[in-house]
Amino acid sequence: MKTRPALAAAALAVIGLGTAACGGGVAAGAESAPAAVQKSTAEAVAAPAQAPAKPLAGKVVVIDPGHNGGNYKRPDVINKQVDVLTQKKACDTTGTATNDGYSEAAFTWDVSVRLAKLLRAEGATVKLTRDDNTGVGPCITQRAAIGNKAKADLAISIHADGAGSTSHGFHVIMPKKINGPVDPVVAKSAKLGLAVRNAVKKQTGMPYANYIGKNALDYRSDLGGLNLSTVPKVFIESGNMRNAGDAAKMKSSSWRQDLAEALASSFQTYLK
Repeated sequence: MKTRPALAAAALAVIGLGTAACGGGVAAGAESAPAAVQKSTAEAVAAPAQAPAKPLAGKVVVIDPGHNGGNYKRPDVINKQVDVLTQKKACDTTGTATNDGYSEAAFTWDVSVRLAKLLRAEGATVKLTRDDNTGVGPCITQRAAIGNKAKADLAISIHADGAGSTSHGFHVIMPKKINGPVDPVVAKSAKLGLAVRNAVKKQTGMPYANYIGKNALDYRSDLGGLNLSTVPKVFIESGNMRNAGDAAKMKSSSWRQDLAEALASSFQTYLK
């Protein structure tokens, strides 16, 4: 027959209590949490919270800054005729300028660099059709080919117009079907153009063009950059550089930033 002290000691052993328990240890016979549970708990504590996915992650955007700053030096190159399927056109042109000499090429380059920075911050892969504003070209056929080769989710060609001084406002140019490579993406290009039109009107304060298109939308079949594109693509004529009011906006760095932000916003809308 066991004595009472012996029975008490036995009871303590059964329920896992002992002198070690008071010091935080595990008493003999007591079971610890399963290893898998301990590991998953540790990982949950150690793993940092995942950052939300960037809105344009995985998307490819091609930006085509119209013309080039060195085009005027090489008429032999830019005047060469190329085939845009519906006609023959010059490889490229010098573009226009404001009355005080701010060139379209400089404007389009500045807006494109700003836009590329915004898009990359949103996770997009961005390719530009030229590397600076001091070179020549490339030809309009090559500009389209760059977007095609990149398999871009969308492409945009940034321009400014050189119409009469009383003409003002911006417009977006979209492709028509021409029984050519652009035909399968005409509908998507129209959707992109509408998103661009709406965002630019909302953010920049530039009115719709009063001299071309309807509600700032125009459709053309004579532009090589559109005719030869196999990816959704539009042109934007950001304003008329020969109009004093439009020119003042385009010469403003803050307005150019607004335009870049509007374009970036329109791409998110289109790609949703």
